[in-house]
Amino acid sequence: MSLFKSIATFGSFTLLSRITGFIRDMVLARFLGAGMIADAFFVAFKLPNLFRSLFAEGAFTSAFVPMVSQKLAGEGKESAVKFASQAISVLAVILTLFVLLMEFGMPWVVRLMAPGFSDNPENFALAVSLSRITFPFLLFISIVSFQSGILNSLGKFAAPAAAPVILNLMMTGAVFIFVPFGLTPAHGIAFSVTFAGFIEILWLTYFLHCQKVYIKPQADIGNIIKDKEIKTLFKRITPGILGAGIYQINMVVDTIIVSLVGTGAISWLYYANRLQQLPLGVVGAAISVAVLPILSKHLKENNIEEAKRTQTKACEYGALLSIPAAVALIFLSTPIVNILFQHGKFGILETEMTSLAVIAYSFGLPAYVLVKALTPNFFARGDTKTPVKYSIVVFFANLLFSVSLMPFFGHVGVATATSIAAYVSLYQYVHGLKKRGYWQFDYRLIKQIIKISISSLIMGGIIFAAEYGLNAYYGNWLNLVYWLKILILVGLCALGVASFAIAAKITGALNINEIIALILKKKQKHA
Repeated sequence: MSLFKSIATFGSFTLLSRITGFIRDMVLARFLGAGMIADAFFVAFKLPNLFRSLFAEGAFTSAFVPMVSQKLAGEGKESAVKFASQAISVLAVILTLFVLLMEFGMPWVVRLMAPGFSDNPENFALAVSLSRITFPFLLFISIVSFQSGILNSLGKFAAPAAAPVILNLMMTGAVFIFVPFGLTPAHGIAFSVTFAGFIEILWLTYFLHCQKVYIKPQADIGNIIKDKEIKTLFKRITPGILGAGIYQINMVVDTIIVSLVGTGAISWLYYANRLQQLPLGVVGAAISVAVLPILSKHLKENNIEEAKRTQTKACEYGALLSIPAAVALIFLSTPIVNILFQHGKFGILETEMTSLAVIAYSFGLPAYVLVKALTPNFFARGDTKTPVKYSIVVFFANLLFSVSLMPFFGHVGVATATSIAAYVSLYQYVHGLKKRGYWQFDYRLIKQIIKISISSLIMGGIIFAAEYGLNAYYGNWLNLVYWLKILILVGLCALGVASFAIAAKITGALNINEIIALILKKKQKHA
């Protein structure tokens, strides 16, 4: 499968996931708002997702996918499936013990995650209760990530990308299914999180069976962990725990620090981060997932030049999609937050505070997407230690800037620190790849990114002018009836896409003929 097709397939289904995620967050905003209950729930929701990013989607996938891809290419499916069965058996045992340990120590964990809760015993107790409900989700979703890794190695990206839709639908449906039986609305939604993880396992099991892949849990864990390849896998996982999950680690740092700002600040950052996750998830995750098996294959075949071309294309696609998305989020932050979340318990103050955080996060979006495109270059070579070194630097950079900016700018300072840390991370990856001779930012790519940036700024200026005209005509167009606001926002987005496409065509940032050729090539393969 080509890089373009892989990114398009994964990105399309991830987009569906993000859309259902927005529906979910609209429901959460209406029923939870941005107060004490919402803050407690978002801490409980972040906990399993942090370790999910570290153990499952981060370290495990980054170490596992290259190894299983190389086994598929060199030894065939049977050997790869046997290796996969052994790996997931060991991981499942380790994570089960870890979940039990965390359930017991949850009061200490919550105190570490949200030190600001210690001053409010009611809020602290609620966060502990909700975290104990959601944390088993880690075990289920780790198995899901493992199943996704196998399917991705087989060139199947659709089903894994669609799996998160189940979580979003379950959390949305919880308002009607679980919430009526919970102590608070947050309890019912928390139960739906864990239940969704189990359903996702069943979903991907079906698609694995369609590929005639049958994972059989292994009971002889003692002998399995002595296997040379399993030892190699876990040696790569250990440093990767920090390296692959730096974004989530920084989000946790944000949560810890912003819990000291006051009630509502955790929720403001959560909703802002969710908006940033749309382009980051659709573009960044799609590129990262698609590039890893392709790079692994090229390197296995010693096709170095093709690996470098793949890396350059990944960066170009990342910049083409993330830079205009960041500019659009900056100029449309208030309308988007107003329309998506300002309902029920989510009011005008919450909209203002959240939109400021969206702007701060958006500045770092292109850097995070490019880092996601570059990270697989190390993992495909079995190098999980270098990203760890980079992540340590990024972690302390984020911490330093957060502590420095928070006293002056509150939650916006914390979000800004995250964006600054993203560029620190990008610099390290670009410099590190060039130093090792793996790949370098060439002049053509730099020129392309400059063209994309100019086109995006032109788009931003046109959106700003259109909004200025709307406010001059209506007073404040966000005070209009809801359905009309939606139509106007859709119109502004369409205007943005059209203006960027025209500007990109004029500047040469967008090669329409190349895109058409890729699409036609894809259609011909299906004909």
